[in-house]
Amino acid sequence: MSPTPRPSATAPLQLAFDSPLGPLHLAATERGLCGAWFLGQRHAPAELTGPQAWPQAPTHPLLCAARDQLQAYLRGESTGFSVPLDLSQGTPFQQAVWQALCAIPRGQCTGYGALAAQLGRPQAARAVGAAVGRNPVSVIVPCHRVLGADGSLTGYAGGLDRKTALLQLEGLALPTVAQAQPQARTRAHAASTQSVLFTGATA
Repeated sequence: MSPTPRPSATAPLQLAFDSPLGPLHLAATERGLCGAWFLGQRHAPAELTGPQAWPQAPTHPLLCAARDQLQAYLRGESTGFSVPLDLSQGTPFQQAVWQALCAIPRGQCTGYGALAAQLGRPQAARAVGAAVGRNPVSVIVPCHRVLGADGSLTGYAGGLDRKTALLQLEGLALPTVAQAQPQARTRAHAASTQSVLFTGATA
């Protein structure tokens, strides 16, 4: 994955398909994949449907490659992605957060405070959370690997059922996360400057 900093000069093309976690819309510019949204996902662009919809491109090489890689990943047949990304539609801060998300390893999770500290903005956990929520490339840019301060799943623009399914697919010990012990808040606070809060078995 190689995010690019410059905005695209032309409107994206898109491709829709059914995945193991429900319908997905992909979008791409000439520089890379710029979107992957589940049906009904919050903050999805209006241009996915309707009279102003971006053109459908069912044979576009990059979109087809992204579709195939996502299908394989969601079926448990692969563990990573190689399609180039175009994250230039975000603000500089959003882009920094999205690129930090790309560095979270499969099978591990982090917190909003840890991401903020990693970016040199330790007091910006709330702003980091907002940027995470607006991640335009679901699954491939793994915002589902970010948990609440107490280890709870918290919100996910694509739905908590999908977040749960993705973390289970990636081998995270969900009982440890979902049923956090009372001392979890203390541990999470102490770990707020660490990059990883919870680790599961990687595939």
